[in-house]
Amino acid sequence: MARQSGLIKIKGTLDNVNFYKTKDGDLARMKTSVDAQRIQNDPAFVRTRENNQEFGSAAKSGKLLRDAVRTLMMKASDGRVTSRLTQVMSKIRLYDTTNDRGNRKVAFGVFDISGREMLKGFNFNNRAILGSILFKPYTLDMMTGEININNLIPAIDIAAPQGATHVSFTGAWAGVDFGNELKSIEISNTVNLPMNTVLSNVNLAIAQPPSILVTSTYLLTIEFFQEINAVQYPLNNGKYNSLTIIGVEQA
Repeated sequence: MARQSGLIKIKGTLDNVNFYKTKDGDLARMKTSVDAQRIQNDPAFVRTRENNQEFGSAAKSGKLLRDAVRTLMMKASDGRVTSRLTQVMSKIRLYDTTNDRGNRKVAFGVFDISGREMLKGFNFNNRAILGSILFKPYTLDMMTGEININNLIPAIDIAAPQGATHVSFTGAWAGVDFGNELKSIEISNTVNLPMNTVLSNVNLAIAQPPSILVTSTYLLTIEFFQEINAVQYPLNNGKYNSLTIIGVEQA
């Protein structure tokens, strides 16, 4: 893959080189001479078929998790979240020591603590990384899904984007069964605070566990608002909102 330079950008195919536009700019790559039929049947491409199968499975697992937290992602996500999460799932399936190469799956990889650690800390919006926004420790009770942030001073402990007058915190407990493609989620109360120097305690409680408890993911959402005439509006349509997996537990 190469990046196009110069004033004139080409689109299409020229001398077996494909020219195309992406979010990363105008790129070019050689057109492959290997057709799909050969990849599917030629013994020389057995490793390619295995990789493709496992990648497809990882992508499906990523979609299942995204579907589970869809209501939260509507408020906090970036344009590359799908590919970034698929990459993480691809790494998790490598921890599957049960199945042979070509059949390794996320459903088995998450049983390894190292596999689960790959998912912990995932930010659904890479423009708003939790560690660069919240500078106060939080606690997570994995038995109840409760999140606590004590002695929080919003104006000091939160790096709010310009124009933000208020900040909201919401927790969630999402359960996913990657093997059977099942999902469920329970969302906590929301705590909304003005961006001032008043000391506050944030308590986010889950009323009940989700109905699926195979792989539990615990999430924290931070949203920013701008108040105008006593009405709070999402700041820049949620561009700076944060959604992060802060814990992962396997049943």
